[in-house]
Amino acid sequence: MLSAVLASVGAVSAQQPAKPVSVSEQVVYEVASELRCVVCQNLSVADSPSEMAGQMRAIVRERLAAGESPAQVRAYFVDKYGDWILLAPPRRGFSLIVWIFPFVAVVVGLGIVALVLRRWTRRPRPSTAKPIDADMSERIRREIEA
Repeated sequence: MLSAVLASVGAVSAQQPAKPVSVSEQVVYEVASELRCVVCQNLSVADSPSEMAGQMRAIVRERLAAGESPAQVRAYFVDKYGDWILLAPPRRGFSLIVWIFPFVAVVVGLGIVALVLRRWTRRPRPSTAKPIDADMSERIRREIEA
């Protein structure tokens, strides 16, 4: 009998939805600032004044209040829109080029600057040509006159 009562209490508690978690606006802003607004495309969801961005912020708030982590909320939007929705592209695959290229460009640029500076500051070397002796000079003059 006691087990039946415990089982019914457990069933009733399992049917009740979990209480929503209070979410700070700072957490909502942090997650929304990592997502691209689908209307503005150059602003984050947190900064965009569009109605769509407001709806997306509401979804972020609801999902966080439901107990999802910020990573799960980002994953939800990536599943829905693809990697494009993230303002910072993921560091994998083809997007890795976006993260590596600036560093490569800086290194190449510094190498070019160093090479140019080296050429500008290099002292001219003295000529190593040997002077022509008098006999050879006379022979060249005769061949030209002939």
